[in-house]
Amino acid sequence: MSRRSLDGQVAVVTGAARGVGELLARKLSARGAKIALIGLEPDELRRVGESLRTESAYWHADVTDHDAMARTAAEVGEHFGRVDVVVANAGVASGGPFADSDPESWRRVIEVNLIGGAVTARAFLPQLIASRGYFLQIASLAAITPAPMMSAYCSSKSGVEAFAHCLRAELGHKGVRVGVGYLSWTDTDMVRGADQDEVMRDLRKRLPWPANRTYPLGPAVDRVVAGIERRAHHVYAQWWLRGMQSVRGYLPGIIGLVGQREMRRFEPRLSAGTHRGLVGAGGAADESERAAGR
Repeated sequence: MSRRSLDGQVAVVTGAARGVGELLARKLSARGAKIALIGLEPDELRRVGESLRTESAYWHADVTDHDAMARTAAEVGEHFGRVDVVVANAGVASGGPFADSDPESWRRVIEVNLIGGAVTARAFLPQLIASRGYFLQIASLAAITPAPMMSAYCSSKSGVEAFAHCLRAELGHKGVRVGVGYLSWTDTDMVRGADQDEVMRDLRKRLPWPANRTYPLGPAVDRVVAGIERRAHHVYAQWWLRGMQSVRGYLPGIIGLVGQREMRRFEPRLSAGTHRGLVGAGGAADESERAAGR
């Protein structure tokens, strides 16, 4: 599809305090969009908002909280007058063997990534229907291929991919377009946090090229912005991810065989334990928010 101008449009970005969300807000603003920032770190959201070129405002909200997100959506609509684009970007991750995982952290990955995307969509759909707008759900390479030591993250991203496909079928006749964004390992706080675990880092290095690389954030977000301008059904932050779609049916069997070998190789090192909580600065912010009982 041809690209649409974002000048004057209102774009909502969740998980906007850092990483993909922060840079996406900056690049959308550079193209003339007004930006609504949503996340758990009000000081960071304020910092991002103050640096944008266009009108912006921020809201402190947990994307898994139906009531909070409904209030936020109403306030965003009242503030800007409309909503044209919503990017469900908020996400957290944890790693390690499922049998030894922290049940609370494992569940929280599902809640933020999957349920949070659905709650975001539910809150903003009335306004997207009114504007015949665009909803982009950020997924991952993890939606295309399973991986050992990443059961919560892969499950959540497979879930949001399926959710977005269902939503597209339900809303197309109302003029709302729905897209899925796929990213491989991209240089964010989340990925750097995961790499602090030596076993996770070394396992990732043993992935086949090009999945074993960490990709720069800027070009990845540029591709996401281009997808938003096209209101694309599929947005690939790295060029090779598109090709993964044609072979994804074979991947579970391959990963099942290769994963057994790799887990046998790394098992002696697993006895020392891996990081059991959420990774990265965003994960720490989520854990701090819940500890404070907000």
